[in-house]
Amino acid sequence: MRRPLMAGNWKMHLTLDAAQALARGVVEGLERALPGDDGVEVALCPPFTALERVGRVLEGTPVALGAQDLFWEDQGAYTGEVSGLQLVDLGCRYVIVGHSERRHVFGESNQAVQRKLGAALRHGLAPILCVGERIEERRAGRADSWVQDQLRTAVAELKPGEARRLTIAYEPVWAIGTGEHASGEEANRMAGVIRSLLEELFDAQVAAAVRILYGGSVKPANVGEFLAQPQVDGALVGGASLEAEGFVAMAVEARAPKGPGKGGA
Repeated sequence: MRRPLMAGNWKMHLTLDAAQALARGVVEGLERALPGDDGVEVALCPPFTALERVGRVLEGTPVALGAQDLFWEDQGAYTGEVSGLQLVDLGCRYVIVGHSERRHVFGESNQAVQRKLGAALRHGLAPILCVGERIEERRAGRADSWVQDQLRTAVAELKPGEARRLTIAYEPVWAIGTGEHASGEEANRMAGVIRSLLEELFDAQVAAAVRILYGGSVKPANVGEFLAQPQVDGALVGGASLEAEGFVAMAVEARAPKGPGKGGA
């Protein structure tokens, strides 16, 4: 059984005080709703500016700290970048790699994502690797091959033991911030495509171990549709993670059992 993960990506939102208050609200809400429960893992990924402040709130709690990106070098003349070494120093456990906004707004290539993924693993961070197609690829019937190409390039240099440490987030780009989302059935099918490729590239044990999340306009009202799917192991939540009560409610939903025959690979 793969332990569900609910990760909140706060993107470029919140000042320090607001980030601290939101983190505290999530921690306190989880303590009330899921006291002592380890059936779901929760991670918060604030902007770089708030990592230290949020990390203080999360210290000693089950909630993990994550970053939204990293650079592939450890140090050097790379103005504006943040390294895996620095993220570890801040107490990060997770880091998002290859988010669609990094790819399509900032021009990150599949090869850049590969280098960032390697850097995250080198520093002991748990990467949340994002893959997903644009509306153009989906309309052209190329969603599967597009996602497979992204994944194949990203993991090309990994050994099976490294690949087991991945979490993969399937995020159809056309669903991010649009209010639209894939159906639960389609999210499950795409997660199956990803898991099948992992088995082809590595082995069945890696494919069974890797968690696959859904991301794309996930909200309290629709999260259950995705979490009920056998291949979906949680969610990467954007805008809806900026409200503590709703995000906690989604974590509670993730804790609910899927039912007979729905928990495995």
